Amino acid sequence: MEENKNLNDIYMIDFINKEDFEKHVEKTIKAYDEALNKIDLKKFNSNIIDPIKLTFDKALYKKTWIEIINLEIFRQRDKSNTNAIGYFHQNMFKLIKNCEVPSEGFDIIFHNPNGENIYVEMKNKHNTMNANSSQKTYINMQHHILRNPNDKCFLVEVLAPKSRNIAWELCVDKIHCKDERIRRVSIDIFYELVTGERDAFYKICNQLPITIEKLINNNEVKTAEKDTVVEELKNISPNLLEALYLLAFEDYIGFEKFSDRIKQLLDQYFN
Repeated sequence: MEENKNLNDIYMIDFINKEDFEKHVEKTIKAYDEALNKIDLKKFNSNIIDPIKLTFDKALYKKTWIEIINLEIFRQRDKSNTNAIGYFHQNMFKLIKNCEVPSEGFDIIFHNPNGENIYVEMKNKHNTMNANSSQKTYINMQHHILRNPNDKCFLVEVLAPKSRNIAWELCVDKIHCKDERIRRVSIDIFYELVTGERDAFYKICNQLPITIEKLINNNEVKTAEKDTVVEELKNISPNLLEALYLLAFEDYIGFEKFSDRIKQLLDQYFN
């Protein structure tokens, strides 16, 4: 109880209201909702698990079968969480003065009190855009600058190679382009710009685990349910390697030697 009270009292962000921040974190966690549901054997194998790949992975990464299965479960969950994290980063700026998150177009607009408007495309990782996507984004920014020469356009990267605020240089149709009004900016620099606080992003990162733990301890959000994949595989065969191969290859030549009981269990899980 004392630990919960302490968590309730800790809040170190002075540019976002505490209740607003907690609601935003709660909404982000709820965006994880589907991924937090229990993963059973049917869901685990919905795209047919490749037991040969897992055999290599287990040997080369020196993992147990249970560890490899749990890593595959984590990988499946993680694929669906990218949008939730994008929601977290983008919509945080709804809570910050002079920032706007439009329903379409650019991800964020910062209306600088000095009269300058900054239009933002946000990416989680600096290397997530391929060449075509980068050119399309850059051309869109060029068009905006041509129509609004007093504005700036930023590509804000959460996971940039380093803290930076540089002109975005790019080849478009084999022509080298550089405009000081079109920039690549790491998220720490962007937070500093919009809040006036040099360590604003650092404060967000420090507060986040405290707020998440508070919401969990107060039962305001759910966490992942217990998965049943390993137990169900063991019902097919105590040998997890054998069970994994049966999932993929039960009708293949040579696998018919396994008992009808095992095949009945497979039918039970997948019919």
